Order: sequence, then structure tokens, then C-alpha cells
Amino acid sequence: MIETNITKMFGIKHPIFSAPMGPFFTRDLALAVSEAGGLGVLSNVNIVGTDPVDEHKASIEYMIEHTDKPFGLNILTSRNNPGVRQMVRSLPRIVMGNVKMRDQCKYWLTSAGSSRILAESKSFQELRKNSEVKHFHVAPAVWLAQKCVNSGVDGIVVTGTEGGGHQSYERVSTLVLLQQINKNFPDLPKIACGGFATGESLAAAISLGAGAIAMGSRFIASKQSEFHEKYKGLIPPGNPQDTGLYTGSFGPIRLYKNEYALSHPAPSSKEEMIAYENSISPEQRVKDLGAYDRVYNGDIDTGAVLLGQSIGIIDSIDDVNDIIERIINKAENVIRTNSSMLK
Repeated sequence: MIETNITKMFGIKHPIFSAPMGPFFTRDLALAVSEAGGLGVLSNVNIVGTDPVDEHKASIEYMIEHTDKPFGLNILTSRNNPGVRQMVRSLPRIVMGNVKMRDQCKYWLTSAGSSRILAESKSFQELRKNSEVKHFHVAPAVWLAQKCVNSGVDGIVVTGTEGGGHQSYERVSTLVLLQQINKNFPDLPKIACGGFATGESLAAAISLGAGAIAMGSRFIASKQSEFHEKYKGLIPPGNPQDTGLYTGSFGPIRLYKNEYALSHPAPSSKEEMIAYENSISPEQRVKDLGAYDRVYNGDIDTGAVLLGQSIGIIDSIDDVNDIIERIINKAENVIRTNSSMLK
């Protein structure tokens, strides 16, 4: 076993988390990851026509019905995310009112927006006082990590530009970013995300100051993930060059290169992104949001396919238990080998 500050914080066996992968459903995947000894995370589902509070509530209920292990949830705090204010007010009250929810839903991860929105919620403050929940926020840049610290987070997810999904404008690799943030905030608990899919990478993340890794693409390519088989099928033959940065709902986003992605070139700055948002018609906005619905239903040509560069080191679709066991075994061997170099 590999014991870290993160495994001890959440009472989990392995320092492996599933990355939040909204707007898609990840209920079955989160359950499989938690049952395998990691920590599964429920995505902020915002497929067109869904209510994010209702979806989270249903997913949390599903988790406590099927496992007694810890798990987490993600809230996208962007100003463009519908329902964010309702989520930060209502979800803590829902969890507070159920003992199993309060004991198991320990990891609250905010991303793609301000780290203050959840921290300043009175209902979350009450939950925090009366439970062991921890608030982490995604930090894709050093200055954003400082904002997280100022908000009083319990830890951060350090995510570099290799990762699939939403990214920062800085475009700094996880390797460099993790070193920067560990230098500036050595005692702050960290989970590394972006480019992780192997035991070697877990060992490297721990060496660089992280207490765990979070994986997206590696878990999409699993038998338990809810993603369409056509979506999963892109991963084993994929290369890092098959992905790129494009325009997403909340800024730059790493997508698989297809018809949709190539028609949405990445913004170079926040100002450019705001100008784009102001220029598009309501019809175009609905069409863009529909790209996520389409890919969920198997349209990998005109849908938005969120994948990271780690697809270049994933060559099979496997059971979650096997993925985690293989990564942990390899990481342990690497750590032992490295420690034997000390004389």
C-alpha cells in the first residue's frame, strides 16, 4: 500500500481519484473507483434538460445505496454554468440531512470558476463545521492556487494542459505546474491531474509533492464508465497529437480533433473568450451545448469529445479494479527501485 496525506485525509486505500467529467454522467464509474479503493467523483451533470441539483441528489443517493466507501462530487462554479447558486445552497443542506451522505460524501471539488462561491455558502460552512468534508478546487496556475488558499480550501487539484476538458489560458504542463505550486505551497494537500495513466506517473506525482493523482481519460477507457462505446473506442489507438485546445463553454478546452473541435479554435485570452460569448447567437449557443449531448449518444464527429493527451499511453479498455491494481503495483515497484538507488 502507498499511504499519503491524501489517503489518510479521506480514509481511502489507494491515492487514485476519478477526475470530474461533466457534463456527463459518471455515477457507475464513481462507484467502481470507490469500491476499488480509490475515490470516485460524481460529475456536475448539465446535459440539456437536466436539473443539476436533482441529478447530484440522485447520484449521491445511488452511491450511499451501493457502497459504504467515501466519494466526492464536483460543482462547476463558472458564471456560465446554470444552477451553480442553487447547487452551493441546496446540496450541502441535502447532505447535512442524511447521516450516510454526510459520512461518505467527503470530497467537494469546485472548478472552472471561483473557489469562493462554495466556501462562502452558509449551508456549506455549516456542513463543514459538522462533518469531515473537505473542499478542494482545481488550480491550473500558480496565481489561481493563491486564490484558492485565500478562500480557505483544504487542498487543490493541480491540473496541467495535458488533461482533457477545460484548461487555463496559461497552458503550463502538469510537470512544471506541480513543481511551481509545491514550491509556493509545500504544506497544502495536492492532487495531480493531467497526463496520468500509469504507475510510473503516480510515483512521479508523489515525488513532486502530490498526495494522489486524478485520472479522466484512463477511466473513460474502462468497462464501468457510462461513456458511449464509440467514445471509448477512440482511446486505445489514440495519440497525444489527436487532441488539441479549442473553445469550450468556460474557456479553452482540450478535445479530440474532429469536425466540431476544428470549427471552434481556442481563445487566446479571457477577453477573447468574453468577446466570443457576446458575439454568438442564442441559436449557436444552444447548438454548441448540444455537442455534448451528441457525443454522449455516440456522435464522435460533430460532438465535443473531451480527452487528454494521456490517450497516447492507454492501449486497452479495462475493468476499473484492474486499472487501479496495475497502477498501484507498478508505482510500488518504481518507488522500491528508486529507493534502492540510495547508498
